[in-house]
Amino acid sequence: MSQQNDRVSRAAPQPQAESWGDVVRTVIYALIIALGVRTVAFEPFNIPSGSMIPTLLIGDYVFVSKFSYGYSRFSLPLGLPLFHGRIFGSVPERGDVVVFRLPTDTSQDYIKRVIGLPGDRIQMIDGILHINGEPVKRERVEDYTMETPFGRQSAVPRYIETLPNGVKHTIIEIMGDDGGLDNTPVYTVPEGHIFCMGDNRDNSQDSRVLNVVGYVPLENVVGKAQFKFFSLEEGVHFWEFWKWPTSIRFGQIFSKAH
Repeated sequence: MSQQNDRVSRAAPQPQAESWGDVVRTVIYALIIALGVRTVAFEPFNIPSGSMIPTLLIGDYVFVSKFSYGYSRFSLPLGLPLFHGRIFGSVPERGDVVVFRLPTDTSQDYIKRVIGLPGDRIQMIDGILHINGEPVKRERVEDYTMETPFGRQSAVPRYIETLPNGVKHTIIEIMGDDGGLDNTPVYTVPEGHIFCMGDNRDNSQDSRVLNVVGYVPLENVVGKAQFKFFSLEEGVHFWEFWKWPTSIRFGQIFSKAH
C-alpha cells in the first residue's frame, strides 16, 4: 500500500509540470509572434503632443506600418545597429504622416507630415508654404475649436493645404501668419533625407528647427501612420480603464491617421 501511495505522489506533479511547461511555451511563442509583427508589420504609437492637431490629437493611438518604406535598424527593437541603410527601401511621398527617430536623439520618436523630398527647396513666407519656389495652395475653411490651458474654447484659423502631388490635408495657424516659424530661410533637402512639418504649424518643433529636428535621414524613418485604433481624452492614461467610459473619443477610433 505504501508503494502505491508513493507512486501516486510522484506521478501527480507530472501533469502539472507539463501544464506549466505548455503555458511557458505558449507565452514565449506569443511574444515571438508579437515581436515579429511589431518588427515587420505594425507598431502602435501614442500621440503625446499637439503638434499634429487637427489630424492627430493628444491621446490618439495609431498603428504605423513598418513595411511601407522598407526596414532599417530603427525597425528593430531598441534600434539595434545590426545593419545600415534600408532593406526594400522606398522614399515616402509628400503628404505621408510618418514616425521617425529624432536625428539629434535617436531614442525619441517623432510623428510629422512629409513636406519635402530629397533635392526640394522648402520655405515659409508669411505663413504660406513654398516648395521649389512655388506657393502651395491653401484654402480657408471653418475655424477649428481648441481648448486653452485655462479650459476655455478658442477658435483658430483652419486651412486645407494641397501639396504639389495633389494630397490634401488640414492645418491650423494658432498665431495666424505671424508665428515664429511662418517666415524662414530656404531649406534645401539633402539627398537621402526628407523634410517634415506638423499640421499645427505654430506649435510644432519640426524640420524648420535645424538644431533640434532638421532634415530627417531616410534611415531614421520607422514607418507610415495608417489609422487610429484607440483614443482617450488628454490627461487620461491607457491603464486608467475605469475612466474609459467617459474619456474614450469614439469618433477618432478607426479613422485615418494621415
